[in-house]
Formats: sequence, C-alpha cells, structure tokens
Amino acid sequence: MINKIVQSMAEAMADIKDGSTVLLAGFGSVGQPNALIEGLIEQGAKDLTVAANNAGSGHVGLARLMELGRVRKIICSFPRSSDPVVFETLYRAGKIELEIVPQGTIAERIRAAGAGVPQFFTATGVGTKMAVGKEHREIDGRTYILENALHGDVGLVEAWEADRWGNLTFKLAGRNFNPIVAMASKLTIVQSQHIRDLGDIHPDHVHTPGIFVNRVLHLPYGDPGGF
Repeated sequence: MINKIVQSMAEAMADIKDGSTVLLAGFGSVGQPNALIEGLIEQGAKDLTVAANNAGSGHVGLARLMELGRVRKIICSFPRSSDPVVFETLYRAGKIELEIVPQGTIAERIRAAGAGVPQFFTATGVGTKMAVGKEHREIDGRTYILENALHGDVGLVEAWEADRWGNLTFKLAGRNFNPIVAMASKLTIVQSQHIRDLGDIHPDHVHTPGIFVNRVLHLPYGDPGGF
C-alpha cells in the first residue's frame, strides 16, 4: 500500500545530507514551507546550497538557517528584500556565496530540471554580468545565452491538501514555485494543511501528481479564506 504520509518532522527530514542542494518553494512568505525550514534547522544538515526566490528576512526561516552558518551558497532572484539583514551581513563578511538569477530564468531552470531538459537558451541577461562566461548563440538574428537546469537533492514544498499517494493541490498564489520544485527534486518533502482520503481530490484539481512526491507531513495552520 502506497502511503507517503509521515508521522513526525524527524521522519520527514531524515537522510538529508551535508552539501545538499535544497530547492525552496514560495514567493516571499506566500507558499513557503516555513515549518519544513525549521525542521531542516533542527535536522542539522550543513554546507547547503539553497535556491529560493529571495534570501530570507528577519531572523527566522531561511534567514535563520543562514545565520546559523548552514548555507554555503544562495541562488536567488531578490537577495535584498524588506529585511535581508542576515544575508547582507554574511555576504559582506564573505561568509556566503551568491548567485543572482532573474526570476523567470530561475523558474525555467527548475522547470527544465523536472522536465528532463538539461539546458536552454534565453535572451534574459544578455549584455549583463550574468552573461559572463556563458555560451552565446545567435538565433534568428537575436543573441541568447545558455542556462543550465537547476536540480535539487531536496525540495521543500507547501501544499493546501494532499492524499496518502502524495497528490497535491495548492491554494491561490501559494502555488507559485511549488509544483516545479516538486518535479525537479530527488527527494520532495511536503507540508500540507489538509490530508484527504483517496478520491476526495478531484483529478482536475491535482496540481502535482504523487509521482513527484516522497514524503507528506500534515501541518494544519489555519484557513486564510478563499480558494
């Protein structure tokens, strides 16, 4: 019997290795698996490469993971947000590596990894520092640069509802990068607001099929309203 629901945070975080690349879903705090980030902090893995939309804020979640010295490199689109004090302090001290990637490009790099596409050409970044050292090619009179797919050893995902097979539904803007992070990761770990019986999630409402999911942890946190 397939049952991907785990009973504890420790079980959800088991076997994450030092040096892993972690894909973190969420647009700012929306759709971000905050509880799983805290679980990763408790789990203890270090020397991580984290790919996310931004570099965290305040002293919680991703910022806390970095503050504890557990992140070697951050790949993100917006390293400077409303309160990126932890990242800026570490970066100025030379204690963390930064790779800035345009938001559309990082999304496509993750999506490409999940789709089995190793590389792709894009015009985004041509003529900027982000194009330095990358292959350039002219196609139909326009210059493009070559980007690599971005795979994750671990993907942390937040879902609105899940079943024991790992089928997932996301809510409103909370969908954002979650489906592609699930597709692109070797080990996809999900925190879900609701757990449904098999068949309760209509097939048309399955945003991510269970084939892309390894572990689901039920973490209810309240209903913000709407759907």
